[in-house]
Amino acid sequence: MECVVQGIIETQHVEALEILLQGLCGVNKERLRIHELCLKSSQNLGFVSSEVRLICDLEQTEPTWIVRHIGGAMRGAGADLISVLVRTMVESKASKNALRLFYALGYKLDHELLRVGFSFHFYRGAQITVTVSSVNKLPKLHAVDEAEPVTPGIQLVEVTAPATSDNYGEVVTAVSSFCEYLAPLLHLSKPGISTGVVPTAAAAAASLMSDGGGTTV
Repeated sequence: MECVVQGIIETQHVEALEILLQGLCGVNKERLRIHELCLKSSQNLGFVSSEVRLICDLEQTEPTWIVRHIGGAMRGAGADLISVLVRTMVESKASKNALRLFYALGYKLDHELLRVGFSFHFYRGAQITVTVSSVNKLPKLHAVDEAEPVTPGIQLVEVTAPATSDNYGEVVTAVSSFCEYLAPLLHLSKPGISTGVVPTAAAAAASLMSDGGGTTV
């Protein structure tokens, strides 16, 4: 399973966010250019619909495909009290013939995206990944070179961390604590809950740009 929160930030403030993340994480960023295909099962595969994502990072020297299945979110009174979404997630490496295989199994392509940006991977109470990217739609099938922004001027920020049924509480705490450092620039919440841009972002970004990142926390 994994713990995840998302938020948005204006593209003009992304450089300031990068400076802040660099200071907090103490590691170098990794560039990403991810081609993502969302496949959904047809009705003849069962009563419960299934969705899988085929993902390939085109920035890698030897791009490889990953198949990812995101399951249901944790429910109940406990889940409602935390600001982080805890959900099941399974992923595995796949061959370049994976798309053909899923077509043969009866899946159909629902949509495909190109995410362009950068990520930070680090340990801070949990193994955390922060991804900042522009989300782009493809006007034609697999035409990654013709991708167009879904929301021009806005980028998606996602914070994820792997967890298990035994330690998800500690991971939730680690993710929540880390997100507090980003609060002046953006608000992070459970996926699907839109909170918009933060009013203090411009002032916080200007301060970070003038300080050049400050010190590591």
